[in-house]
Amino acid sequence: MSARTLRGAVAVAGIGETAYHKHGHSPDGEFKLALMAILAACRDAGISPHAIDGFASFSDDRNDAVRLATALGLPELRHASMQWGGGGGGTAGAVANAAAAIATGQAECVVVFRALAQGQFVRYGQGGTAFGYGQAGATISGDMAFPVPHGAISPAQRFAMKVRRFMHEHGVGEETLRAIALASYRHAQQHPRAVMRGKPLAEARYDASRWIVEPFRLFDCCMENDGAAAVLLVAAERAKDFPHPPAYVLAAAAGADHRHSAPSHTAPLYGTADFRTVARRLYDMAGIGPGDVDVVQAYENFTGGVLMSLAEHGLFRPEEANAALTLENLSAPGGRLPLNTSGGHLAECYMHGMNLVIESVRQIRGTSPNPVPDADVALMIAGPMVAPVSSLLLGSERTL
Repeated sequence: MSARTLRGAVAVAGIGETAYHKHGHSPDGEFKLALMAILAACRDAGISPHAIDGFASFSDDRNDAVRLATALGLPELRHASMQWGGGGGGTAGAVANAAAAIATGQAECVVVFRALAQGQFVRYGQGGTAFGYGQAGATISGDMAFPVPHGAISPAQRFAMKVRRFMHEHGVGEETLRAIALASYRHAQQHPRAVMRGKPLAEARYDASRWIVEPFRLFDCCMENDGAAAVLLVAAERAKDFPHPPAYVLAAAAGADHRHSAPSHTAPLYGTADFRTVARRLYDMAGIGPGDVDVVQAYENFTGGVLMSLAEHGLFRPEEANAALTLENLSAPGGRLPLNTSGGHLAECYMHGMNLVIESVRQIRGTSPNPVPDADVALMIAGPMVAPVSSLLLGSERTL
């Protein structure tokens, strides 16, 4: 473990969320949603929003830090960062940026947030015209120049091929994807804030759902939602001054494998979620291994991404996936690998991973709707199959 580390230097002192809505159904605009989540995190931490002096986000969040600071009346803004890269691969990377700012004295209290209001803004995947792909004479550049001429525009189309390759190479059955979906829906039934609470998913309903693109059925794909979520970070030496047990940052890592390019399919290793090097650095910083992880919150853009992410974080070998990924193993409280215990992106809310960070904190605090007994280490995995990706390990005081 390097002496240059975030391990134990920063803690999450507050968490906040708005109500979550079906996409396009929020009664509030995106900027207001961001403010609501940030204020909720301040209330949870028992501090004034004037104590905030930094913001961090990802995926080109539209809510500018200076505008937020002005609306909240901050005396001073000391830090503003945006994790590079689209999609949800930057969730944990944004937490890393905030933690690094605090650990190096650039800021004292940084909020990491994400806000979405799709009634205001067009979301990726809602049609080629959103990015000019469907417009006559439009120029397509970068990685998207490879798949778009062949009609592979949506994430489901592109990522399904990677997942199918992984499943073929390692003998993984489609029942593993079903187990991931069923576990998320099972957990959502105990969570009052979950969008899919009261809408349980059974095997027969999953199996009867329509194909989106093989091997993904309808329930293998994330929802699209409106809302906002935020976490408030402070230096570890201040962590015990707040009302709730702190969740300490044990490690955070972001990046991409050699020549990884998810959309254009030119990477040397094709069937990957892109976490092999990130996971190694994550565990090195934390000074722990996969066997120390008590609960996992894994970004579900699609269940196949979860499958590959878990394997690449060493939670099982790829050839063990069929035995490891069963509903019983993935269910809290007694499963061997409790997964997405708030319902995840399939059944709680698709807030680009920020709801997964919040659920990781709740597990460390013992306040999850599906608590894992004596959970000391929570792993959060962000944005499989995009680039860059990122991961986060949070721990209780007992882990320091």
